[in-house]
Amino acid sequence: MSTDESRSLRERKKLATREALSAAALRLALTHGPDNVRVEDIAEAAGVSPRTYNNYFSSREEAIVAAITAERALRIAAALRARPANEPLAESVVEALVEQYGEPPADALLLITSAPTLRAEYVDAVAAIEQPLASAIAARTGSKDDLATAVLAAAVSAAARVAVERWVRTVPGTNLVVPRGALADILREALTHVLPALRAADPRLS
Repeated sequence: MSTDESRSLRERKKLATREALSAAALRLALTHGPDNVRVEDIAEAAGVSPRTYNNYFSSREEAIVAAITAERALRIAAALRARPANEPLAESVVEALVEQYGEPPADALLLITSAPTLRAEYVDAVAAIEQPLASAIAARTGSKDDLATAVLAAAVSAAARVAVERWVRTVPGTNLVVPRGALADILREALTHVLPALRAADPRLS
């Protein structure tokens, strides 16, 4: 087996372990409630040791949310790369995010909105889109300016984070979360504030 093949096999095994842990975490949380799930329980359900679990996740909340947002960052980047070549960058970025940033299944959404720690982790998970998005923007625009594309992706990520945070915000004076309209609509509205920067970075419009 070549070095590249060996590395690829290790990566596939790591990904499979991560997916098994996150799936087990979500399953246990849905069955017993997130506050009743221990790291040891997740590790046992996935067939690994707690030490192995700690190599992949820093908390049970991170593992639970990982199952809900699995591969979202890579899917968004792939969706952006797949948009029509003649489409303006701003439109492509918005549509790629809205297309891939779907609302969680009803049971997962209820879980997220009923647990403050999970809600916070779900919002924080938006940051994962930043690096893959920067690479996809660079590929689409042909830009060699790593700083510019990183800043642009960070701005898009920040807008998406604000949208998600508002979508799962609690009703003032209560712990009740009532999602405000469709997440896609809130995303579109939030992203309007970064459209000027996306248009400025579009070589088609310069």
